[in-house]
Amino acid sequence: MIVNPILPGFNPDPCICKVEDDYYIAVSSFEWLPGIPIYHSKDLKNWELLTHVLDDTVVDLKKLPSAKGIWAPDLSYCEKEKKFYVIYGVMNNMNARYFDIDNYLITSDSIMGPWSEPIYIHSAGFDASIFHDDDGKKYILSLDWETRDNYEKPGVINIVEYDCNNQKIKGYPKRFWRGATDRGCIEAPRLTKHGKYYYIMCAEGGTGYNHCVSMGRSENIWGPYEADPIGAIVTSQPVESNERADYDHLKPRYYNPDSILQKSGHGSYVNVGNETYLVHITARPFVTDSPDERRRYRCTLGRETAIQKMVWTKDGWLRMADGSNLAKVEVSEPNLPAFNAQRTPDFDDFDQSNLGNYYYSPRISSNRFCDLKSKKGWLKIRGGEALTSLNSVSLLCRKLTACNVVMTTKIHFVPEAFQQSAGIVIYYDNMNYSYLRIYYSETLNSPAIMLQQMENGTRKQWLDERVQVDTNKDIFMRLIIDGRSLHFEWSYDNCTWYKNGPDLDTSLYSDEYCQYGEFTGTMVGITCIDRLTHFKCAEFDFIEYKINQ
Repeated sequence: MIVNPILPGFNPDPCICKVEDDYYIAVSSFEWLPGIPIYHSKDLKNWELLTHVLDDTVVDLKKLPSAKGIWAPDLSYCEKEKKFYVIYGVMNNMNARYFDIDNYLITSDSIMGPWSEPIYIHSAGFDASIFHDDDGKKYILSLDWETRDNYEKPGVINIVEYDCNNQKIKGYPKRFWRGATDRGCIEAPRLTKHGKYYYIMCAEGGTGYNHCVSMGRSENIWGPYEADPIGAIVTSQPVESNERADYDHLKPRYYNPDSILQKSGHGSYVNVGNETYLVHITARPFVTDSPDERRRYRCTLGRETAIQKMVWTKDGWLRMADGSNLAKVEVSEPNLPAFNAQRTPDFDDFDQSNLGNYYYSPRISSNRFCDLKSKKGWLKIRGGEALTSLNSVSLLCRKLTACNVVMTTKIHFVPEAFQQSAGIVIYYDNMNYSYLRIYYSETLNSPAIMLQQMENGTRKQWLDERVQVDTNKDIFMRLIIDGRSLHFEWSYDNCTWYKNGPDLDTSLYSDEYCQYGEFTGTMVGITCIDRLTHFKCAEFDFIEYKINQ
């Protein structure tokens, strides 16, 4: 059996693509680099992080607020050209719900790249995708974001033909699809062909608790399209609703207590011989007692990727293989040889010449501040701006994939001014993080350790628990996450540990609780800050990321 989610942690908006015996999934990366992670499998059960598509030489994400940046990439393969296509959007602005996004197209002969220079497509909406028709023509789809009064929001799906020779669209996009349900908040359009029909697959209900996958079909690519008679084909909330007038995406009132997987929607499917599998967004929230409904269900791990087994009916509609439309945790696997996927390591001693591909940094590439050559077996991080910055932050993270984790590191750092610090971090966005740091305390006239928290832009420091430390010695730090509770500890010898700061609520780090960002997920990592000269460095001997069973 396949156990969902197949890509745990911050891995939203999956798009699946098959090339011969290989399967690839691209997911969103928002403000994090490298951008557009690509996962690989040969059996749909075991997945490995293979590569990424973008870095900061291609895309400039600096100064963008949290949850902006790279949205919902579309990965496809044109068999006639033997070429991979990626369509991605850079969300630049969401102020006053104007949603300014620029959509680009890049290609490569190999999934490993190199990728072509980006070609600008249009700014006519987000979640753009491409369809390669049998006759060689290509079409771009996206959600045409609505800003006018007295029009249904968030908008309507549009389509436009793409001219490959001249590398531009032919005319303006045409609006053609409002969805197969009345859940509203349509997005994530993808066009496919099966038999004599073109199929439009979309997400409806908003990327929250009323989320679903829906479809329509037509014999003419321009429509009109017939709505699937059952409405949602995959969802966490099977009860149909009319929410076209409510364009809030979260809708926590549709939380389904009978389902482990929540927020299921935003799908993409692939045929596996005579079988069909669909990947989709899902989430697994903490259920809290918050009086605020929008914060009652908190998804610390963010939106994850799950998979469902599907079948095509005799009358040409796609259905879940078990006859329901409720997303399942356990799914029958295809009859494919087992794939020995490369696991992301639990321990990194920084002995390699390059950082692992599972490390991420906000808005800038980690090679801007990371050095593995100066001190063999150690990672040197040059201090950057404060963790609240939207510009150049020296923060190296990996995705939190479970809520029962111990992450440990060993640091050599000698701060000389209070503006300099280094340590271990749990981070949702620049306004929500907790940071156990070594810094210079003028009060103690000595380097010290103290926990600092940023909660929706409000800073808290546990001054009474700061402790003088000897920075002639290396210092171990660890973050312990145990379900809804987390705390930090430090040690000189990795044996005797001292807790610093109180137990904190893990669920605070979630798309529901955080007010300055959404759509992403929690990260854990290491950082160095030097707000004085940007020259001071911290050295890290290793990172261990251990999931407790």
